[in-house]
Amino acid sequence: MDAITVSGMTVVYDKQPALENVSFSIPEGSLTGVIGPNGAGKSTLIKAALQLIPVRSGTVEVFDQPYKNQKQLIGYVPQRSEVDWDFPTNALDIVLMGRYRQIGWFKRANNKDIKWARACLEKVGMEGFAKRQISQLSGGQQQRVFLARALAQDASIYFMDEPFAGVDAATEKAIIQLMKNWKRQGKTVLVVHHDLSTVEDYFDHVLLLNKRPVDCGPTQSVFTIDNLEKTYGGSIAFLQKTTPAGGR
Repeated sequence: MDAITVSGMTVVYDKQPALENVSFSIPEGSLTGVIGPNGAGKSTLIKAALQLIPVRSGTVEVFDQPYKNQKQLIGYVPQRSEVDWDFPTNALDIVLMGRYRQIGWFKRANNKDIKWARACLEKVGMEGFAKRQISQLSGGQQQRVFLARALAQDASIYFMDEPFAGVDAATEKAIIQLMKNWKRQGKTVLVVHHDLSTVEDYFDHVLLLNKRPVDCGPTQSVFTIDNLEKTYGGSIAFLQKTTPAGGR
């Protein structure tokens, strides 16, 4: 079964198309990279699929049901740049936000929820920072806290918007390990990603996007020189350095 099906999605900013008639499907249990140049609409796609921004047209289905009926199955890790890190809250409270579907809005977390949240922080190596204000954390530590929040959501599908941006090597390793663990558990992960050199190591499925889909499918068959040339245009020398010799 396909976990995510997007059909005919168009998004327009200031009369300029950011996405044009985008359609694709992501199989359940896949780890999918959304790849494309700057301005290709990768982050816009994530936000539009999650109904965080208005769309001109298009539909999103989750396990063959309308997205609005399946929201509880979705977890989301936004870009760090979109978060107000000066907001006066600590790491534990951020992670507890991932439990609000279970707790209920405007209700207080009980001991079970707090224990769950602390366990999630421990899994990303942040258990010692539970009471630390998020503004006092490094970029890598902040990203780990948001990963712990995603763990707390215990979702079936995760959308992650450039989770590796601005983090140290240890945090990047922790992130990819977490995503691969989700995949082993049968979860589906969709990741906006920009580093072509790691695509084959990180993802078993790829969506190549430049306002419209160029190709979507298994990494081995989609992540090729031909397709990357179509996606990135004239950056041929750069692509040849960062893609495998076996790519066409």
